[in-house]
Amino acid sequence: MKLNKRLMQETKTELLKEEVRLKEELANFTVILGAGKKNMTSYATTFPDFGDKSGENASEVASFNNNVSLKSLLEAELKDVEGALKRIANGTYGICKYCHKPIEEQRIKARPTSSSCVVCKKSFSK
Repeated sequence: MKLNKRLMQETKTELLKEEVRLKEELANFTVILGAGKKNMTSYATTFPDFGDKSGENASEVASFNNNVSLKSLLEAELKDVEGALKRIANGTYGICKYCHKPIEEQRIKARPTSSSCVVCKKSFSK
């Protein structure tokens, strides 16, 4: 069963909004380096400048470390969102990349970036 057009459009709209949100959040503490692998945007975490006192320096290092971790999480989410948008564009969205069967509608609603059905995901998660 192929995804209905209404759900496909709603999902695309949701994914586009999420893409903008993720890019805006990344822009708060990174700089864009340019296109990296597979034409994906590459980001670098900026080092905060709180001042020159030793306490401020320690805060800068702690903040930088947190931002590096957050950057990795946001980039992974962005990669998933952009991948889902590419699958929509090329007509493969909603099809499991492993068994090539339709992904359950409930799974699409719960996790719009899914590229695999529940059965395949469970078998690979063991």
